[in-house]
Amino acid sequence: MSEAKPQSTRLTVLIPFALVTLIWGSTWIVIRGQLGEVPPSWSVAYRFLIAGVVILGWAAFRREKLSLDARGWRFAAMLGMMQFVLNFNFVYRAEQHITSGLVAVVFALLLVPNAILGRIFLGQMLGRQLLIGSAVAIGGIAMLFTHEARVDPNNGSEVMIGIVITLCGVLSASVANVMQGTRTAKAYPMATMLAHAMLIGAAIDASFAWITTGPPVFDCSASYIAGVLYLGIVASAVAFTLYFGVLRIIGPAKAAYSGVIVPVIAMALSTAFEGYRWSWLAAIGAALALTGLVIALKARRPNR
Repeated sequence: MSEAKPQSTRLTVLIPFALVTLIWGSTWIVIRGQLGEVPPSWSVAYRFLIAGVVILGWAAFRREKLSLDARGWRFAAMLGMMQFVLNFNFVYRAEQHITSGLVAVVFALLLVPNAILGRIFLGQMLGRQLLIGSAVAIGGIAMLFTHEARVDPNNGSEVMIGIVITLCGVLSASVANVMQGTRTAKAYPMATMLAHAMLIGAAIDASFAWITTGPPVFDCSASYIAGVLYLGIVASAVAFTLYFGVLRIIGPAKAAYSGVIVPVIAMALSTAFEGYRWSWLAAIGAALALTGLVIALKARRPNR
């Protein structure tokens, strides 16, 4: 009997997967533009307040149940803390120390903890083809990392601080990713759970920002407002809905491969808008990352 086609190669998965990758590939430059007059924690709070309201409105339009039971509220609070508080506060602060390109490359390592935690907590087996794809992709990431580290204008200590902060964000995001693969997550409507998690996260972000930096600060420039709206609506409300939907189907290990391609997209956009110049090291690294993605997404779920 022939084996079934992997779900990760179906258009219902590939199309949202591609959209998420393209969207998140553009966010690193936008986040850089959010750093300045407004403290990072306030920018994060504004982003997820907008995203949460948009998704809650979408859930109401679809007449989904908007309330949660006690277990659902606990789950939403934990998801909000890991994904929309810790993860993004780490990312925004990392970009104060290193370039957005280097942050994007380090974040591509998300596939490692996703695969490990998915195996431990979700019992998802790691087949040989998936491991081979991961090894190829990590080789590409290593080359991209070497290139970005060489061109980073900051000194060695700043680079190390930025990398450590980014890795903290990676671990936080990985926990949230694995949470989305659990039975508890699947017991509630996606939009309702995601909206409440974002709104809880925004409330925590705002509380932290007020305690550490003082009352709300907002930049009324057109570029800042456009950036907040893009990050809140497109990069959060739309992208996270698509991403978590894909994650629930193919698991956190394969879903994390969007992060492998994100730095390649970011570099391509930087080439178009910032005059980024590719080195042979970066080009080979990007090619390996893409190759690893193809190998991994074609991997079938191994027999238990």
